[in-house]
Amino acid sequence: MNTDNPFYVSPRNRKGVILFFLICLTVIFLPRMIRSFDNQLKITISKSKIADFEKRRKEYYKKKSFYKSKNRYTIPALRFDPNNYEKADWLKLGLSEKQVNVVMKFTQKGLYSNDDLKKIFVIPDQLFHLIKDSTYYPDKPSHKKFDIEKKVIVPYEINLNTATESDLLAIKGLGAYYAKAILKYKNELGGYVRKSQLMEIFKMNCESYEKIIPHLQINPAEIRLLNINDATVEELNAHPYLNWSQANSIIKMRFQKNGFRSLHELKQSHLINEETFEKLLPYLSL
Repeated sequence: MNTDNPFYVSPRNRKGVILFFLICLTVIFLPRMIRSFDNQLKITISKSKIADFEKRRKEYYKKKSFYKSKNRYTIPALRFDPNNYEKADWLKLGLSEKQVNVVMKFTQKGLYSNDDLKKIFVIPDQLFHLIKDSTYYPDKPSHKKFDIEKKVIVPYEINLNTATESDLLAIKGLGAYYAKAILKYKNELGGYVRKSQLMEIFKMNCESYEKIIPHLQINPAEIRLLNINDATVEELNAHPYLNWSQANSIIKMRFQKNGFRSLHELKQSHLINEETFEKLLPYLSL
């Protein structure tokens, strides 16, 4: 052993140094080798192959679903009237309990053709085509008697501006809510000048409006007028066709002019447009 040489490395230390370098080289190059190996193993699948696979998969499940639903329903043994079918009978045909409950509601109202049966949305097309040739129906009842009774319910027209709640309730199709709403809006306006004002009532729909207007008449001479030279800002603001800013504007204009001499002077306010003025005009006076 040469202990006097400062560069002397024992065999044991040399082995340790060599091993250390080998470990460093492994740590440096091993990840690169692994990545290179992975890149070689990557398999590229074209978009057309993926699309073809998806198409075949969807066709498979579609066919599977079709045959499953087709085998689920059964053909009735005898011809039948759907109106007389019980809950158990519909269950035997393959409907679920929830579907049967819906069907029973429709049959209580009456079915008179396969068209009526097809309108029951819970009956699948597969079942409808299986049973449509096995059904028969009663004759549809005549509604002539009902129509006559309906015409004589309200044999006269009711004056909207003098009608009471009981008068309005006599109209077929007009309930308590609309009767009260019509009277409330009449008091707010000061009376009706045209039937179309009923559409301004909250929740009034076209169907209800069309049902009741044939039984109504209006006398515009019976409305309550609002004197714009005497009315307070509160009285003006209370009218449905005016808001607080517009009411306050009228009061200021009246003070500046020392009173209005014409109703058309209101149009000088930049807050009152032509549409508002025309709606408001029948309710104003000097």
